[in-house]
Amino acid sequence: MKTITVTTWSLEQTAPADLRPAAVPEGDVRIVRAEVPSPEFSRFLYASVGGDIRWTDRLGWTYAQWAEHLGQPGVETWVAQDRGTPAGYVELQAQDDGVVEIVYFGLIPAFRGRRIGGHLLSYGVARAWDLAERWPGLKPTRRVWLHTCSKDGEHAMDNYLRRGFRLFDTTVEEEPDVVTPGPWPGAYPA
Repeated sequence: MKTITVTTWSLEQTAPADLRPAAVPEGDVRIVRAEVPSPEFSRFLYASVGGDIRWTDRLGWTYAQWAEHLGQPGVETWVAQDRGTPAGYVELQAQDDGVVEIVYFGLIPAFRGRRIGGHLLSYGVARAWDLAERWPGLKPTRRVWLHTCSKDGEHAMDNYLRRGFRLFDTTVEEEPDVVTPGPWPGAYPA
């Protein structure tokens, strides 16, 4: 089996003041929380955003697995919309002791390069910092973290650094070189 070398960078913020928000893009761009857990909608976002950059770990999840994940306290999906059309999303997940992970973040390919990503990331990070205010019983956020890798978009790392994230770990591993799945087979050129 053919493999590729993948570098993964882990980044963090340790105080709300670390966030350096991006400018709000022009036009009718809104960010809304998907308050009703919907496996169908979440899988659509996951496959549409990650299809061209080899997001495959959740493609095999059953409906029940999606529902269980989305139903956990402190799991939130925030969706960027351009004139009502989903453009991308950020998924937050509360962890132990006031830690929040930005589990997934990205834009559907047609919406990249329009300054929506910086705004969506800024908004998502701010929601990570105030997550406990929406979830009674969770400890106040003391750390927000995420990881990105060499398979992600060319501007991903720069966006994270510009928003005030700091690198705390780097790993390099060999991974199977999977076919870019797209939101459906053959959606993107090989």
